Amino acid sequence: MNTPTIKTNRLILRKFTEDDLEALYQIYRDEEVNTFLPWFPLKSLGEARQLFQERYASQYALPQAYAYAICLKEDNYPIGYIKVAMEEHHDFGYGLRKEFWHQGIVTEAARAVIEQVKKDGLPYITATHDRNNPRSGGVMKNVGMKYQYSYEEQWQPKDILVTFRLYQLNLDGNEERVYRKYWDKYAVHFVETDV
Repeated sequence: MNTPTIKTNRLILRKFTEDDLEALYQIYRDEEVNTFLPWFPLKSLGEARQLFQERYASQYALPQAYAYAICLKEDNYPIGYIKVAMEEHHDFGYGLRKEFWHQGIVTEAARAVIEQVKKDGLPYITATHDRNNPRSGGVMKNVGMKYQYSYEEQWQPKDILVTFRLYQLNLDGNEERVYRKYWDKYAVHFVETDV
């Protein structure tokens, strides 16, 4: 089943649609929200339409996809996004409009999405955050992800050097598995002891 709708206490997690372009624009245009994300903030609704096609419509065409709009139940209007990539890394990512920060919304959405991908048989998920954005790491810890290692990457398209922390959650009982691709790929990698 492709991107099944999920409901939690406060939230509806559903596919983005063409009707959500204004909401997408509001989420992706904010410079503060996008500080620790790889892309530049959106400048127009036209860019939001392009982002919808590239990042969401293309995912929904796949047999299995987890790319959700985070909506409050009262209005079903997207205030953020949460996704698990279907590539080998099964990267788990999220973003939320800043007026909704510090309310546990992403953690609530994350727990529900993790439950869904586990039920659907994904063996593990990974997530990375910029070391300068520890709150994102807090979400990862809240949902049971474990810190594995850190690495330095010249991040594109922003072209800045970032130290990332990689977290992982094994969903199939194999607690020994560590996703090592970034460790092997980047020359500067290390384990921090105070994470």
